[in-house]
Amino acid sequence: MGRKVTLSTCSLNQWSLDFDGNLERITRSIEIAKSHGAKYRLGSELEICGFGCADHFFESDTLLHSFQVLRKLLESPLTEDIICDVGMPIMHHNVRYNCRVLFLNRKILLIRPKLMMANTGNYRELRWFAPWKQSGYVEEYFLPKMIQEVTGQDVVPIGDCVLSTKDTCLGSEMCQELWSPCSPHIHMGQDGVEIFTNASASHHELRKADQRVHLIQSATTKSGGIYLYSNHRGCDGERVYYDGCSLVAINGDVVAQGSQFSLNDVEVVTATLDLEDVRSYRGELCQPQTGNQVKSLPRIKVDFSLSSYDDVYLPTHRPIEWSFHSAPEEISLGPACWLWDYLRRSGQAGFLLPLSGGVDSSSTACIVYSMCVLLCQAVENGNSRILEDVRAVVSDGSYVPEDPKELCSRLLTTCYMSSENSSESTRSRAKQLANQIGSTHLSFNIDMAVKGILGIFSLVTGRRPQFRVNGGSHRENLALQNVQARVRMLLAYLFAQLSLWGRGQSGGLLVLGSANVDESLTGYFTKYDCSSADINPIGGISKNDLKDFLLYCVERFQLTALRSILEAPPTAELEPLSDGQVSQTDEADMGMTYSELSVIGRLRKISRCGPFSMFCKLIHMWKEAVSPSEVAQKVKHFFRMYSMNRHKMTTVTPSYHAESYSPDDNRFDLRPFLYNVGWGWQFRSIDQQVQQMSTSQPAEDRPRPQ
Repeated sequence: MGRKVTLSTCSLNQWSLDFDGNLERITRSIEIAKSHGAKYRLGSELEICGFGCADHFFESDTLLHSFQVLRKLLESPLTEDIICDVGMPIMHHNVRYNCRVLFLNRKILLIRPKLMMANTGNYRELRWFAPWKQSGYVEEYFLPKMIQEVTGQDVVPIGDCVLSTKDTCLGSEMCQELWSPCSPHIHMGQDGVEIFTNASASHHELRKADQRVHLIQSATTKSGGIYLYSNHRGCDGERVYYDGCSLVAINGDVVAQGSQFSLNDVEVVTATLDLEDVRSYRGELCQPQTGNQVKSLPRIKVDFSLSSYDDVYLPTHRPIEWSFHSAPEEISLGPACWLWDYLRRSGQAGFLLPLSGGVDSSSTACIVYSMCVLLCQAVENGNSRILEDVRAVVSDGSYVPEDPKELCSRLLTTCYMSSENSSESTRSRAKQLANQIGSTHLSFNIDMAVKGILGIFSLVTGRRPQFRVNGGSHRENLALQNVQARVRMLLAYLFAQLSLWGRGQSGGLLVLGSANVDESLTGYFTKYDCSSADINPIGGISKNDLKDFLLYCVERFQLTALRSILEAPPTAELEPLSDGQVSQTDEADMGMTYSELSVIGRLRKISRCGPFSMFCKLIHMWKEAVSPSEVAQKVKHFFRMYSMNRHKMTTVTPSYHAESYSPDDNRFDLRPFLYNVGWGWQFRSIDQQVQQMSTSQPAEDRPRPQ
């Protein structure tokens, strides 16, 4: 009958400028798609060169090598009798475009440039690419000689048009275009296009996957059709992690789903669908209506069928229920996959983590342990590439990881760096957690190094600073805390470089940081202390989410040591103890709770609030618990701390991006780092509003004098 089509989409772990590896993964995905009977294969955005090339897109080498990879794909017998849709940069009339290249049997059918650029948050596409000139516009593109030699074509169409095969019509949109209020699939659907494809590089954020899936379901619910979505996977050399989630949907239903987080470099999702289901669904929706004339898109006719003539016995895929991960599961999986990508590609032999026994460093340790669990599962499932990479990291060609705890002992070194201000309880909690996850644990005292540095200062100045409890000033107290924190950073890097050498093993370790996103907002950490590291898997995650994650780890991994860690108040332990007990807490130092900080962070970044508008929102959000004058005090305190410490963001450790209110400087959050910390006009506006509210308050509601 010729009405059922088999289509494949994929998630590939591509790496910027890794043309050999990228070609191998693309080729493997085509091979898998063909083995499943697919006649069309969709890959992710800019998959040939990698999405995260950034300013390498300006280099002619990137364009040249992309075309060289395209030539190898065109020449490969694997690409015969299947429409291949790959992503790469193309320069046309001296303008650079982010493009899809669709080809079949050594002929390029179409080059489709991106119409709408992603240019907010983590994305700067307009820096490197131009949007295509206009909807429905097509020109001729003169192929480079190396491609002409293979295809025999001098020119091919470039622009916004669709492919018309013998049995259906197929149109492309790319990543950001799905999120646009005027997405191309709307016009294409009205013009009779039955199969929509989307090549994407959409990064992971906590609780974001459902938005993506619902957009695709909505797209095909409104006008019917088949939707193929391909998303990039892996870290690609950046702070963001691309989480896959490739899928196939029809008429509002998801029928095939790829994994959101996976260590597999290549995942292909294939579905067989009936075109008549689309046509029946559209029977009423697409009847011509007066005044609703649609301008037809240019069509490229292709002498090829996506369906087979005799397909009556070919089963079609049925709707499935999408399984979304909870936020703690996302924290367990996303940063773990990101860490593994970074470790195996860095050439290092593992991680070193300063483990304080608090929520933040314990969360980082648990993410590494989760990574080890994923690696052992992958090897058990027969993933030979993972086994090869693990053996390379541990420098043991015969090693087979079977137990996550044993693997963690090889990949993670934790160290508790105590001082005279450290409590026995934090030391015990750190040791207990290290024992349960299996990390190689070190414990040593830093007082000798701290006293040596302070001795140099005293020798030069003739003065010795004192803690506040011993009569010292605020400046002295802060300096004494900072010197302890910075000594820990120096020792962390020393042990990262030489601890394996000390054990007679080869290689060095990557230092892991563990400052959460809320502390970064206020700058509640010492510049160049042990929060300064090579990478930080929790730098984009809130304290509240980290606590939920640790509760999840108690149940998921049976890490009972985390219970006492969760019960303890967060503390830096940089001031003297009181009767052997901690007297300093993070929330007291910051002047607000972590829960309050999360709300303030979202208002600052996501709602784009300055001091006055933040105050106006919070007096309603917090009216049950906090008075307007107290709200004003908290807002002003936050902005003073934020502006005083904003400079710290210029040196913050590269962190896994997981929250849309991350303060990551000049990467995600483009705000200054030098402020007038007085905020004179803004704070006066708040004070005037508080005064106005107090005088306009009904007499019976005003506070009575005591």
